Amino acid sequence: MTIFFALLPAYVLSIFYRSFLSVIAGPVMGDLRIGPAEFGLLGAAWFMAFALAQFPVGWALDRIGPRRTVAVTMAIGSAGAFLFAQAGNADTATVAMALVGIGCSPIFMASLYLFARTEAPARFGLLTSIFIGLGSLGNLVGAAPLALAAQAYGWRPTMLAFAVAFLLATVLAAALVRDPPEVTDASGKHEGLLQGLKSIVAIGPLWLLAPLTLVGYAIVATARGLWIAPYMTQVHGLDGIAAGHAALGMATMMVVGAFVYGALQKRAGRSKALVAWGTVATGAGFALLALIGAQSLAGAILLFALVGATGFTYAILMAHARIFFPEHLVGRGMTCLNFLFIAGAGLIQWGSGWFVAAQRADGRDAAVAFANMHWVFAALLLVSTAIYLATPERKTA
Repeated sequence: MTIFFALLPAYVLSIFYRSFLSVIAGPVMGDLRIGPAEFGLLGAAWFMAFALAQFPVGWALDRIGPRRTVAVTMAIGSAGAFLFAQAGNADTATVAMALVGIGCSPIFMASLYLFARTEAPARFGLLTSIFIGLGSLGNLVGAAPLALAAQAYGWRPTMLAFAVAFLLATVLAAALVRDPPEVTDASGKHEGLLQGLKSIVAIGPLWLLAPLTLVGYAIVATARGLWIAPYMTQVHGLDGIAAGHAALGMATMMVVGAFVYGALQKRAGRSKALVAWGTVATGAGFALLALIGAQSLAGAILLFALVGATGFTYAILMAHARIFFPEHLVGRGMTCLNFLFIAGAGLIQWGSGWFVAAQRADGRDAAVAFANMHWVFAALLLVSTAIYLATPERKTA
């Protein structure tokens, strides 16, 4: 369908840009002369800018439509992508990552908005999972292929090529995206930005969804996007290419997980149990990484693959939340939820960078520092799942 042709290339690049830093951590940190804390902030800049942009993006989707929303923001992202490839210091690179985050901010939301407005509700979870699964090819490209390209050509020329691809995706999206008819509330009026946010905040079940929304995706994205390659190089002594292959394994299982979750949700017609059991399994995977990850390279690779497969409940959790939003607030509702997903990722990335740096400064070796971080990840996932279990399965009124 047109939505896939128009926005999937852009979404592949959006997924790439949220996960690529781990694989080229060594040369980027060396070239920019930064440590773990600054590296965590570099990754967080994309997520925080993306998250903050969700509020105006949601309003724009509902009021001016996805076509202009996507075209304008992706043009900003294109400028950021070119700036990152040429950044001479950490400050410039951080600003560039923030601009790319703004550019990527409407892509997935515009797709979900169009699915919600043009497709039957029963197909929403399946279409979203398929879109995420295909978009996760960006996760694969940002693993071993990126490591090989960066080794062969250098990280700057490689990132310049991705900047060109982002610009081309911008042109494609602007040319193909079409706006659906406008929708108003029951009074026939549009709710303003603040009034719409007030209506969304008043939806009780979202408060029970919020903790898991904030940490579930964030932890998996942080493990894949920032720390799997440093973990493999510092704990198990792998070189950059081998660490990239380990990241590729995790990324591949994230793609598989997205498709499997979509198929299971379509067959069962339910989201809550899938999200709960999947998150519990992910928490158990991080606990096992903390216990035995440093003792076995094969075990660590398998456990990272496990958390990638079970932790990618993003689309199913979004489908669960979708049933609580009225039609005239679909854009703002989903972007508010996405704000939690992405803001959580920004906070976890920044916090994890600070945590690892503090652990190392206290004299702990890499294996202990990462194990302690994985224990924190496991605890956050299990506590947020316990809260999520109180969320109603269906809209009650």
